[in-house]
Amino acid sequence: MTDSELIVDLRGRPIETLDDFWDAVSEPCGLPTWFGRNLDAWSDTIETRGISEVIDSHDVLTVHVDQRGLFAGNRQTAQVLAEIFDGEQNRLVVHPLT
Repeated sequence: MTDSELIVDLRGRPIETLDDFWDAVSEPCGLPTWFGRNLDAWSDTIETRGISEVIDSHDVLTVHVDQRGLFAGNRQTAQVLAEIFDGEQNRLVVHPLT
């Protein structure tokens, strides 16, 4: 049996801030309008589940982003966001620009 995976590919999309990230993941992840748009709310959504029917209907969530903007260098906000992804059930893949 293979896991059901939700792949959210944000490569090519400019993501400079967390607000840009929330805007980018809201629709493909099925985030409700009342989603808190903060790191605690995201943690609850992907770790605890029960907030997004779309995410909950998959065993694994993988989000692909470019290594630019928010995800370039060592920005603290991006590091905290990346730490929320556990690498197993929830994955953040940062792709270097070529």
